[in-house]
Amino acid sequence: MLDIGSNSIRLVVYDHEGLSPIPVFNEKALCGLGRGLDETGALAVEAMGSALTNLQRFAEIATAMRVSHVDVLATSAVRDASNGPEFVSEIERRTGYTVRIIGGDEEARLSALGVVSGFPDADGVVGDLGGGSLELIEVSKQNLGAHTTMPVGPLRIGDVESGNRRKMASLVDRHLESAPWLASLEGRTLYAVGGAWRSVAKAHMASTSYPIEVIHGYTLDRASLSEFLTALARSSKKTIRTTPGISKRRAETMPTAALVLQRVLARGKPDRVVFSAFGLREGCIFDRLPDEERHKDPLLVAAVSIAREANRFAPPAETVFNWLTPLFGQFAPRDERLVRALCMLSDMAWAEHPSYRGEHAFLRVSRLPVAGLDHADRVFLGLGMLARYSGHVQLEAARKVEGLLDPKRRALAFQVGLALRLGLTLSGGATALLRRTRIEPRDEGVALTVAREAIVLVGEVVERRVQALSEALQRPVVLSVRPGRGRLTQNGNR
Repeated sequence: MLDIGSNSIRLVVYDHEGLSPIPVFNEKALCGLGRGLDETGALAVEAMGSALTNLQRFAEIATAMRVSHVDVLATSAVRDASNGPEFVSEIERRTGYTVRIIGGDEEARLSALGVVSGFPDADGVVGDLGGGSLELIEVSKQNLGAHTTMPVGPLRIGDVESGNRRKMASLVDRHLESAPWLASLEGRTLYAVGGAWRSVAKAHMASTSYPIEVIHGYTLDRASLSEFLTALARSSKKTIRTTPGISKRRAETMPTAALVLQRVLARGKPDRVVFSAFGLREGCIFDRLPDEERHKDPLLVAAVSIAREANRFAPPAETVFNWLTPLFGQFAPRDERLVRALCMLSDMAWAEHPSYRGEHAFLRVSRLPVAGLDHADRVFLGLGMLARYSGHVQLEAARKVEGLLDPKRRALAFQVGLALRLGLTLSGGATALLRRTRIEPRDEGVALTVAREAIVLVGEVVERRVQALSEALQRPVVLSVRPGRGRLTQNGNR
């Protein structure tokens, strides 16, 4: 997908056109098409030249990659410029692609769909700040509501300076008055989309030494963020350029982006702000999906795909999940989906060096570029995988992030990981053998029942896994043999 924005030109190639697509190529060029547009009404010649050069390069790369379908979207700067049509014609002549100029309402809709694809239970308002415009649209459980677009992008309204800060804030406030429905945001969530606001999130992460460098799902309460935005809007560009992860060109627009976000918070009064890496591009893909696909869990869809490629024996995750569920009883909905994902991913690190399987699994799972996860969920998955492979969670990287997960859920992730470690050791990863065993709580502790013909599966290593799980549960796990032959079903019958 080629995204021609007011500030950046970006090519993103996805692994598939479906729910939770993973980028296999992602590169941008900051061409600044929207700079000076309000003064001249036209795209600058230099900016168009830079954009055309980069678009030709991206088109060549997409062709070499044999990308089957390329969407080319142009937004605020191109649609508002007097020479926008001529620029589009030149793009089409040089690349052979058809360019779709989308209006502000459509941009808001697609951005909201992108957020919904990343946060299926999104409830609040999506705010997408580009270089030229801000789109706001209400979302509630995949339903889209009131929306508006306004020309307050950093390249349109200019730089924040000490002498014009109040004037610029008043300008943004006047535009926000055209969206009285923004009052519905009070007490809810603002989903922040766009490169400028993602850079604000990066700057906040750097200022607090936040332990996970994943923008998607980064969450801040309004009071904390408002205080930071006030300081950022007053910061010099020289100071911002020294922030880790912030490009010099992006630093140019960050004070203005901070001021715009601050005014949206003051007007809408959300409880919190959640930053989204999913937006317009992902919304364009989501928009083409059939309704039944849209309502699937993006995390579990991604986990199935990863497991299919990584697992040795493609073990049926449902078998593993059904085996360990009686031990824990009914999971909370939030945790059940994570445990299901752990069951799917539990064999993904088998090809790594044995000494590093736990570390590798922890780092990969906690940083997966997939949707449907907040940062606490990432820690849950990471700790579960670390326990599954290492039998402990004593890893420096894990210690840095474990505080993002409350102690009760942290203990559950550890216990689930150890249960997986026991089950996959017992079966050697060939999980059909798990049907000959059963694990469930009893008044005196936990019973691990093994069919008589499967007793050979129990050895010294399994006994160590049993002991480790017993210690984590703080309940004795007692091994027993069921007489007779045949599989043990979920309820223990042959």
